[in-house]
Amino acid sequence: MTILPKKCPICGKPRHAEHAPFCSTRCKDRDLVRWLDDGYALPGPPAIDEEADKA
Repeated sequence: MTILPKKCPICGKPRHAEHAPFCSTRCKDRDLVRWLDDGYALPGPPAIDEEADKA
């Protein structure tokens, strides 16, 4: 039975221990930018639009 190395969640290349769970600093930084730009979302109730409530 062959155990395949885990892959980078961004590009699919093999992970590198120094940058786990990514393969490089580039992929690590790309993931951070996705979080900062609201590229990821957690499920939950819709947000309340406070501006619409004031009108």
